[in-house]
Amino acid sequence: MERFFGFKEHGTSIGRESIAGLTTFLAMAYILFVNTDILSATGMDPGAVFTATALAAAIGTLIMGLLANYPIALAPGMGLNAFFAFSVVIGLGVEWQVALFGVFISGIIFIIITLLNIREMIINAIPAELKYAAGAGIGLFIAFIGLKQAGIVVGDEATAVTLGNMTAPTTLLAVFGIVVTVILMVRGFKGGIFYGMVITVIAGLLFGLIERPDAIVGSVQSLAPTFGQAFIFDWSTVEIWTLVIVVLTFLFVDFFDTAGTLYAVANQAGFVKDNKLPRAGKALLADSTATSIGAVLGTSTTTAYIESSSGVAAGGRTGFTSVVTAGLFLVALFFSPLLAVVTEQVTAPALIVVGILMASSIRLIEWDKFEIAVPAFLTVIAMPLTYSIATGIAIGFIFYPITMICKGKAKEIHPLMYVLFVVFVLYFIFSPK
Repeated sequence: MERFFGFKEHGTSIGRESIAGLTTFLAMAYILFVNTDILSATGMDPGAVFTATALAAAIGTLIMGLLANYPIALAPGMGLNAFFAFSVVIGLGVEWQVALFGVFISGIIFIIITLLNIREMIINAIPAELKYAAGAGIGLFIAFIGLKQAGIVVGDEATAVTLGNMTAPTTLLAVFGIVVTVILMVRGFKGGIFYGMVITVIAGLLFGLIERPDAIVGSVQSLAPTFGQAFIFDWSTVEIWTLVIVVLTFLFVDFFDTAGTLYAVANQAGFVKDNKLPRAGKALLADSTATSIGAVLGTSTTTAYIESSSGVAAGGRTGFTSVVTAGLFLVALFFSPLLAVVTEQVTAPALIVVGILMASSIRLIEWDKFEIAVPAFLTVIAMPLTYSIATGIAIGFIFYPITMICKGKAKEIHPLMYVLFVVFVLYFIFSPK
C-alpha cells in the first residue's frame, strides 16, 4: 500500500494520511444534510437522497484516490444542487427524474471530452471573466436561498422581497447559526461549517425549536425511490431546448468548478509544476465518472470539493487521504436518523457561508473594462434575481459577443462562443417560460 500511494515519495505516512482524511470529511460532512434538504424540495425521498449523497461521495472520492492518487474528495456540489432543485425542477417545471437524466448525460459528455483531451480547448474558449462571474453569481444565489430558508428574507408584493420577522424563534435560531459559523470560519476552525450546524442543532434542541430524534444511529435508508429513476420518465413531457440548456449548464459549471478546485488543491499540495497539473486527465475522469454514477444513484452533480484543502493542510499528500474520507462517508450511511434535526434553519447558515466563499471570485473580474463588466454583472445579478443559474449564464453568454464586437474585439472571441450565443438565444425563444 505504501508503494501504491507513494508515501515515501510524498513525504507522508499512513497516520498522517488518515488524520488528513478525517479532517477533509469533517470539513465537508455538512453536504450530507444540506444536499438532502435541497433536493427533497423537489419531491425526492429524503432518505434515498441521503443514501445517494453518501454513496456518490464515497464512490467518487474512492475513484479519485485510487485512479488519480490525489487527496481530493468529491460529493454532490453546492450550487449545482441548487440549480437542480430550484432552477430546473421547481423553476422550469421539469420532473426530477428528467433533471437526473440531464446530470447523467452531462457526466457522459464530460467523460468523452476528457478521454479525447479537448478540455483545454473548452477552457480556453470561454473567457475567464464569465467563469468568475458564474462562480460569484452562484454564490449569491446560494446565499439568497439560505437567507430565504432562515426567514431573514421573505416575499413582499410591493418590493418583491423584504426583511422577515427577526424576532421569530426559528429565524433567531438561524441567525445564531450564522454568527457561530462565521466565528468558527474566521478563527480558522477546520470543518467550521459542519461544527456550526452541530452547535445550531444543539441550541435548537435546548430551546425546543427542534424535535429530538428517535435515534442517532439507524439502518441504511433505502435507495429504491431514486435509484435508476434518471431513465424512467415520460419523454413526451420533455422540452428539447430545456433539456439542452440543463445539460449545458450542468456541464459548464461542473467542468470549470472541478478544474478550478483541482488546480487550487493540487497547487496547495505542491503538485503543480510549470503551471501544469500531473494526472489531470485521471482526476477529471474520476470526477465525470462520479457525476454519472451519482445521477444513477439519485443525486445532483458530484464534483471535487475545495474543502479538500483542509485535509491537505493537515498533511494529506496521496490518494490514501481520499480513501479514508470515502470510508467515513460509508460509515455516515448509518446516521440518517439525524436528518430529523437538520431543519432549514440549521442548513441556512451553511448555504450563506458557502455563498460567501463562492462570491469571492467576483474580485477577479476586470470591472474597468465596460465590455467585460456588462456581461459579467448581468451574469452575477441575474442568478439570484431570476432564481436561476441557467438564466444568469445564458444572459452573460449572449451579451459577451455583443459588447466585444461593439468594442472592436471580435477577433478575441472564440468561435465556440458564437455557437453558445445561438444556443442560448434559441433557448429564450423556445423556453416554455
